Amino acid sequence: QVQLVESGGGLVQAGGSLRLSCTTSGRTFTVMGWFRQAPGKEREFVSGIRWSGGRTSYADSVKGRFTMSRGNGNMVYLQMNNLKPEDTAIYYCAASSWGTDEYNYWGQGTEVTVSS
Repeated sequence: QVQLVESGGGLVQAGGSLRLSCTTSGRTFTVMGWFRQAPGKEREFVSGIRWSGGRTSYADSVKGRFTMSRGNGNMVYLQMNNLKPEDTAIYYCAASSWGTDEYNYWGQGTEVTVSS
């Protein structure tokens, strides 16, 4: 059974940092990503990474502040610096079994709250 489990969310003041982690089990992936959904808004792409070459991509709203990286096995991280209240959301780890930008596996999410 494939599972994606996020951790690392919490409450932080504006300007602070958090690091989210995502561990996977059940299979390996070559494309993984982070998405977020703020209250009353649609889920949006935050960042993605491809195992081949480690290429990353970011939403314009987080460029220069967030860094996605991979660890051993199928672990990925999202380092979030200079957090803003508008970053408040539930953050989801996602994976693509097709090696494309179509994500078909999702974690349960971890909540990030940034206070002003």
